[in-house]
Order: sequence, then structure tokens, then C-alpha cells
Amino acid sequence: MAEEIELKLALPEDAQRKFLRHPLLRQATNKQSFRLINLYYDTPRLALRERGIGLRLRAKNGQWLQTVKCSGHAAGGLSARPEWETPYAGHFDFSAIDDDAVRSWLDRPKLKTNIAPIFETNFLRITWFFTTTPGTRIAVMLDRGWIAAAGQRQAISEVEIELIEGDPMQLLALAQTFAERIPLAPAPLSKADRGSQLFKQAPNAPVKAVAMPLDAGAAPAAAFRQIALGCLDHLQRNHPGALACNSADPEYIHQMRIATRRLRAAVRLFGPILPEGFAAQLLQPLRDLMNVLGQARDFDVLLAEIAAPVLEALPKEPRLAALVGIITERRFAARQEALRFMASPRYGSIVLQALAALHAPLVSAKVGVTAGNPRGTGETATKETHEESITLLAFARSRLRRLRKKVLALAAQTRVDNPPSLHALRIDIKRLRYALEFFTPLAAPKAMRRMLAHLTQLQDTLGQINDLASAGELLMDCAHEQGGDPRLREAVTLIGGWHGPRHHKLLKAVPAGLKQLGRLRLPKLAGAADNTRSK
Repeated sequence: MAEEIELKLALPEDAQRKFLRHPLLRQATNKQSFRLINLYYDTPRLALRERGIGLRLRAKNGQWLQTVKCSGHAAGGLSARPEWETPYAGHFDFSAIDDDAVRSWLDRPKLKTNIAPIFETNFLRITWFFTTTPGTRIAVMLDRGWIAAAGQRQAISEVEIELIEGDPMQLLALAQTFAERIPLAPAPLSKADRGSQLFKQAPNAPVKAVAMPLDAGAAPAAAFRQIALGCLDHLQRNHPGALACNSADPEYIHQMRIATRRLRAAVRLFGPILPEGFAAQLLQPLRDLMNVLGQARDFDVLLAEIAAPVLEALPKEPRLAALVGIITERRFAARQEALRFMASPRYGSIVLQALAALHAPLVSAKVGVTAGNPRGTGETATKETHEESITLLAFARSRLRRLRKKVLALAAQTRVDNPPSLHALRIDIKRLRYALEFFTPLAAPKAMRRMLAHLTQLQDTLGQINDLASAGELLMDCAHEQGGDPRLREAVTLIGGWHGPRHHKLLKAVPAGLKQLGRLRLPKLAGAADNTRSK
């Protein structure tokens, strides 16, 4: 069995020539070019894919090769997975697979009779070989061609950077060098993923966050890396859709913004065990991205939730129509700015920087939180000493108690006539909710769902209040765009008056939500086995 370690990067078709002219390619020790035709096999119900197995026949230089791959570890475009490649002699032969469970499952006669080609890939591959450091050899591959399934085609335009031997971090270093000039972004979907989606004729849709599997006995630093990589994966799975749909669906950009916020929340949550300066190293490059995503999202909300409902209720009001027209233009400009940023080399560089930071060793100089000292002491120790003193389970319990305590303290100080206090509470409720979502695999499902449902409802109420409070400044800014036309200012007043009853109703719901918040208890955290027994 071999382990394939590679970084997959999406390359816009119009940037292929620029990539081919990159000066780094002239430093390659060798270069090859050949066409690859691949047939991917599965059952009509995709039983292999459901089990995390890929089966492929590849025609290369007149010879057919059989390849079996299993799901391994993948995040943000970087993957490591086992694979077995053998010559194909006219029938499938799985005898070379040294994983007994995989071999036995594939060798079942009933399965073999149901396997058939489900999609094809056909592309030209140019490969450059590099020796980046002594003992480290890397292949850089440019693939250009197509995927075909169910009578449809999709273009292939991507760069794969594969480790032949040596240090896997060199993959990221090489990718970052390319990304300084070329718009290369980590691609979380493999050709097999894309082919399967095409075969199923699954429509593209924004991707929401999912909980990462966690081991209660693991070190907190390992759990942080897994959670943070999941946030990057969430970001990247929405990136192609945001570019492809242009301004048609704002949810892609919204999900990218959520992914970035979740990453920031994870850094804050695990702060006591992270190295000094790590947060800045990871999050500083993401600030530019947050700014452009935030501006686009603000105008999406302003149009869809604040201005458009009023115009729909008062369609014959010319002052509203004029203001909504300006908001629409501003929204379009903000979205185009976000799309330009996401299609630029800067975007790919930012994501690759974050990916490199998360794959580097997390050596902390802080004890931070220990099982016997949940609030931290400020003492120093090596990462190894710290991780011997606390498990993820103990860390999670301590951090959730601390977050809940802060939320309840803020709730006690919150006044419905004090917008800053409502805003501060909303932020801390969001942090608690994200933390609970991160630790969901460690909790009893029913209790977790109950608390998350209430936090989400209360956060949504406070969020709508904040949107209405923030809308005034944006609306007035739009109203002054045409020299301060008084009719536009009157339209702002109309919008404010129309939303008045809704604002009153939202404020009225806050005290009851705070009261219920005080009665909720944190879900009990335990190992996976303990939670299974408690169901």
C-alpha cells in the first residue's frame, strides 16, 4: 500500500497560460507530458463511494492500470489517503490490497456484478519534478481537460502538488510561491467527487458547516487543528459556488463569512493552549477577506431584509423606489469587489497561509487550562507537559462553563433600551453557540439540540435588532449619494417607520429569551461510548 499526499488547487482556465510561464517551473529537474483517460467505477447507488472507496481504471502510455483509493484525511485541498495501483488484465483483481476489510468487501461476487463505469475523465497532464530540499521530492501537475457523466461535461483546470518523498510542508511552501502570482485556491473536491456529483445530477448548493469528529481523550491542540481545518474546508467548499453564481445567490458568500467567523471563534476558544502569536499568524491574513465579505453581506441584508420588504408593501412610493435603486447598485458594487478579491492571487495566498499555519507543529509555551486548574495559572511549560495534564473532554467542560458564565453575566446587565448591551450579548451568545457546535460530538444529542435551538433563536432575535440598528447609518449613507436629495432622506424615514412595529416586537421578546437562557443547563459532555450508552 502507498499513501498519496497531495495538495489540489483550482486554476481558472484563463490563468493557465500565466501558470505555464511561471519562472519557478524553469527550476524543475524533469518534465513529462501525457494524456490520461480514466474510467471510474461504482454501483448505480454509489455503494463504493458511500464506503469511502474509489475504483478507477487509467489508460496511460498504452497501458491500463487499476487503482483503488480509500478515504483518508482531507481538509482545505490537502489530502493523505491510502491507494493500491496494479496493472489491469481485463478483469478486476483486488488481491494486492493489504487491507483485509477493504479487499474482502470488494471481492464479494454480488458487488462485482453490479460495478459499472459511472463517469470518465480525460485530460492532458504536464508534470514538473522538483527537489525542494535535500530528501524532499515533489511533482507539480497541471491538468486540463474534462469530466463527463450522465450526458454532461465539466471542465478540468487544476494544479496538483504531490509529495514523492520527504517533508509534506514543502507542498504548501511550493504552492504559496506559485500563488503569489497566480490565482490558485485550494480545491476540497477531487475529480472523483465532482464526477460523482455530475453522475447523480446533484444541483450545486451552498454548503453549511458540519461537526468534526472528536476524540474525548485527545489533546486539545489536536482537536483545535481538526476543528480549524474543518472551518477552512467549509470556506473552500463555498468558494467555487460564489464565483460561479456571481450575484445570483448571496448564500455562498454568507457561508464563507460564517466559516471565517467560526475559525476566529475556534482560535479564541482554544486560545489558552495555542502558542504565543499563533492567533495573529492565522487570523491576520484573513482580515482583508472578512472586510470584503462583510461589506457584501451588509448590503445583502440591507436590501433583502430592510429595504425590499418596505418597497413591496408600498410599491407606488417613488421615494422608496429611488433609494432601493441606489442600494441595489451599492450591493452590486460590494459583491463585485468581493468576487474580484476571491478570484485574485491574494485570496489563494491567504487560504494557503492559513493551511500552512494549521499544519505546522502547535508548540505552546502556556499551561493555560489544566484539569486541576480550569482557569489557567499563567505558568509556562512545554506543549508536551501541558497536553499530559488535560484531555479534550476536561478542556471542553472548562471552556463551556466559562463561556456560559460570561453570557449569563452579560444577560443580567442587558437592557432592551441599551443597544450596545444587546450587541455585546449577541456576540457572546454566538461564541457560546459555536463552541457548543464544535464540541457536539462529545455531548448527548438531545440536550445539545435543545440548548443550541434556544441560543440560535435568541441570537437571531438579537441579530435582527442589530441589523435594524445598523441599517440607519447605511441607509443615510445611500441617501446622501446624490447630493443629499431630501426625498431620499424621507425614504429612510419611511423605512424606519415601517419597521417600527417589528423592532418593538423583537425588543419585547428579549426578556423572555433571557429568562429561559438562565434556566438552560450545559449539555453533559462525555466520550463517544458514554454518549452511546446514555441514549
